[in-house]
Amino acid sequence: MLQNTNRHLMGDGLEHLNVKELKQLEGRLEKGISRIRSKRHDLILAETENLEKREIELEHHNAFLRSKVAESMQQLNMNTGEEYNTWQAYMARNMLHLNIMEPMTLEAAPSTFSIYPKPSLHLG
Repeated sequence: MLQNTNRHLMGDGLEHLNVKELKQLEGRLEKGISRIRSKRHDLILAETENLEKREIELEHHNAFLRSKVAESMQQLNMNTGEEYNTWQAYMARNMLHLNIMEPMTLEAAPSTFSIYPKPSLHLG
């Protein structure tokens, strides 16, 4: 009996069923599909809510990181001497080198990140 029911649910062995039995089977299948769709809908809603919460968390974290970067840049602008040269050397070593066919050299680094001091004019 259970095997026949499973076969009927799969659409097999239907030739021996009368109209009333086919109608009952169709009703059971529609109820099952309805429950499946409802469950899928609930899961999608829950996942959407989780993703929206995650988006807000990431936006807050991004704002925090931006403020940290701005703070670091302000401190960098206040630094002079060796600390500034160290930062420039770090940037020159770690910047993105776009031409992969040529080796990266300190001379090839942009002037804003150059580790070499700019010549200054001394009077007297």
